[in-house]
Amino acid sequence: MALITFTSDFGDMDYYVPAVKAKMLSINPQLTIVDITHKVENYDVAHAAFVLKYVYNEFPKGTVHLVAMNATSNVTDGYIGIKLNEHIFIGPNNGILSLLSEEEPGIIVKLGDVHIKDSTFPAKDILAPVAAKVATGASIHDFGGPLSQIKKMIPRNFKATKKQITGHVIRVDNYGNLITNITKEVFDTLNPGRFNIEFSRETLTKLNTNYDQVEPGDCFAFFNSLGLLEIGINHGHGAELLGLRYDSPVFINFETEGT
Repeated sequence: MALITFTSDFGDMDYYVPAVKAKMLSINPQLTIVDITHKVENYDVAHAAFVLKYVYNEFPKGTVHLVAMNATSNVTDGYIGIKLNEHIFIGPNNGILSLLSEEEPGIIVKLGDVHIKDSTFPAKDILAPVAAKVATGASIHDFGGPLSQIKKMIPRNFKATKKQITGHVIRVDNYGNLITNITKEVFDTLNPGRFNIEFSRETLTKLNTNYDQVEPGDCFAFFNSLGLLEIGINHGHGAELLGLRYDSPVFINFETEGT
């Protein structure tokens, strides 16, 4: 199956998205193209990487993922194809692909000069043809030579001790709920049974299992389907009402014996 996903910050009001799709379909009209999102805030690489990181593995192995974020930026060092967990990613070498996993890609190819041209629209002119041909059966090795490593961005990581986990908001979703980088796995390992969760001016002493376990207007905290701590206000925009945003700190304090 020739399957391509497409992620960008192009929005849905201009010609950019259909132009990229048209380019790919002109190479292979049998392609199936699935939009991940095109409503990432402009240049918000962290948002795009977050969405793609937690969804790409839901697609069949062998899927090609076209990533068009900051492709014309001066921080972009050419264009690359990588193989990660049996998936292929085609995009700019600007750090976004390094945020998808802590694992190193099994294959890294820097697209060769023969495939690069001066363009104000590299997603259509450079990335789309490569993605379409790879999805149709070509190898990413056909489009360039090996690269030792991709450009990297450093993700925000939590810190954990026996007394406290210090995390940060890594995504404010469409409802204003705040997703943190604190994982259930680490919480379960360290939790002695009594704890409190601190964020903004709020302190919670228990975890919920869903949004509606608290009354409208009250704060909630639970580990979501991604295994990440999520906080917010039921039927309210948590980010606005709590004064929290991307990178705001969140603490889980453990009540150990003697404290």
